[in-house]
Amino acid sequence: MEKVDRRQFVKQSTAIGVTLGSGAYVSGLLGSASTAQASPLRPPGALSEEDFLSTCIRCMRCVDACPNRALISTPSHAGGAQACTPMMQPRKAACMLCLSEEGDYLKCTEVCPSGALRLIKKTKADIKERVSIGVAEIDFDLCYSYNNWSCGACFRACPLAGEAMTVGMWERPTIHPEACVGCGCCERSCIRYPHAIRVKAVAS
Repeated sequence: MEKVDRRQFVKQSTAIGVTLGSGAYVSGLLGSASTAQASPLRPPGALSEEDFLSTCIRCMRCVDACPNRALISTPSHAGGAQACTPMMQPRKAACMLCLSEEGDYLKCTEVCPSGALRLIKKTKADIKERVSIGVAEIDFDLCYSYNNWSCGACFRACPLAGEAMTVGMWERPTIHPEACVGCGCCERSCIRYPHAIRVKAVAS
């Protein structure tokens, strides 16, 4: 067997790593753009997508007001009317529903000057009735609790645990779409990579 020079091996391994890393980075960018165009997750209280796009003035006050930095500006490369509008990426930061913040209203809805975000009280009843960011979906092939392990991280993170999400044997989670508000706390807390639970926007 031909002896491999150590320096050459390291050099080749580094090149492969850079190539794979660059590919993942580019894939991530394209994936973000695609996700933004197809079904962006809007802030709580957002109007239907068509009305939201025509009403939002792209001031980003909601982004600045979010205490958990869960809102970002949709990248300009998303194109079209969606560019530079507020959206969520729960894997990076979830909507905490301002539960630990002072005040009576969700911060992003309180500062919106155009009405693109409807004012929502920080009460369980108002949140359950009026917040509809999206609905969480489980990939059972990836979820540890459905594959010979016990996890439960998503259930413990859910602010509406017992309603939006319940667990059974081995802490296997079940999503109840009628109660899920799409805050993304479950997606953010998932310890699996790639993550086994994702929030998807509901068609409006």
